[in-house]
Amino acid sequence: MPLGRDFNRFWGSYTISALGDGALLAAGPLLVAERSLDPALVAGAAFVQQLPFLLLAVLLGAVVDRLPRKPVLVAASLLRGVCIGLLALAVTTDTASIPVIYAALFALGCGDVLASNAAQAFIPGLVPPADLPRANARIFGAYTVSDQLIGPPLGAALFVATAALPFALDSATFFLAAALVAGIALREPPRETVPTKLRQEIAEGVRWLWNHHVVRMLAVTLCIMNATFMGTMAIYVLYAKQRLDLGPTGYGLLLTVSAVGGLVGTGFAARLEERFGASVLLRAGLVIEGLTHVGLASTTNAYVAGAIMAVFGVHALVWGVVTVSLRQRVVPDALRGRVNGVYQLFSVGGAAVGALLGGWIAREWGITAPFWFAAAVIAVLTVGVWRTFGRRLAREVSAPAE
Repeated sequence: MPLGRDFNRFWGSYTISALGDGALLAAGPLLVAERSLDPALVAGAAFVQQLPFLLLAVLLGAVVDRLPRKPVLVAASLLRGVCIGLLALAVTTDTASIPVIYAALFALGCGDVLASNAAQAFIPGLVPPADLPRANARIFGAYTVSDQLIGPPLGAALFVATAALPFALDSATFFLAAALVAGIALREPPRETVPTKLRQEIAEGVRWLWNHHVVRMLAVTLCIMNATFMGTMAIYVLYAKQRLDLGPTGYGLLLTVSAVGGLVGTGFAARLEERFGASVLLRAGLVIEGLTHVGLASTTNAYVAGAIMAVFGVHALVWGVVTVSLRQRVVPDALRGRVNGVYQLFSVGGAAVGALLGGWIAREWGITAPFWFAAAVIAVLTVGVWRTFGRRLAREVSAPAE
């Protein structure tokens, strides 16, 4: 069943910008690794791009609840297009030093905070609540195909040809995405005009999330999962080179294999949730997460590593659809921006800390150490949240908090 013209324009915008981001996903680490093989500096690039989520996620979540979300999305796309365009220019003129790269990625991250928050709050206005799992599956599918399947090998190939090309592509996709969102005809309901201080509005969002036991536990769980996963992905380009003996093209292809699994998961994520329920899928996801780290730490075979990441891709897609749809159902519309902001603080803030930690662990104990550390942490986490992701999750989701 079609989800409507407005959703299709939003989906097209997301798909196009995700393609550019996928190219950057491969080209960014390659650019840094070309200038330094220090694991801490390579991981630092991932950290600075995630740092805005630690600094600004909660504040910008409150801003999103005050403003119409379509203009916010357009502005965020334009900001990111300009930032990456300037980085492409710096690469072309051979002035892209490590500090310049870090500055561009930090500015990009600021736009990402604003865009991701506004997008998640915007989607429930485009489709009915019953269609949210299907809509989110399409969004995650677009991310999987563009950002993970097509984008990374394209970015690696463009980087090998001319280093500035993948960054110029990413910049162009943001400008096109802004144009598509600007054409959405949806008229948003007016925001509440009750005069309150921004600090009070932020506190309201924090209290709502913290008082909803399941959403709070999801936020904490994702924080830890992202910290451990980004601790490994931040040095992934060095892992591929030193452990799997892969060059730039092989590294780009390795980044895509999880997308193959994600693409498979796109077709049945909504049906899996309907058949088994959120509890079973979240528990299974935790087990797969831990085994992924053990498998990558143990192998030196690129094909085995690729197969492991394909299975991980299915898990990541299903986990994302289940948790995002859950939040969109239970969080009141007037609070979505603020609650999403707090959730982002946990989610991507954890990734930022993990990136920094992973680089340090790899420098001190070797390239596989972040994977073993991640496996141990996920094992402890699984034991800690197993009961919460059981009957209590089903009970609280069936009776959403106000």
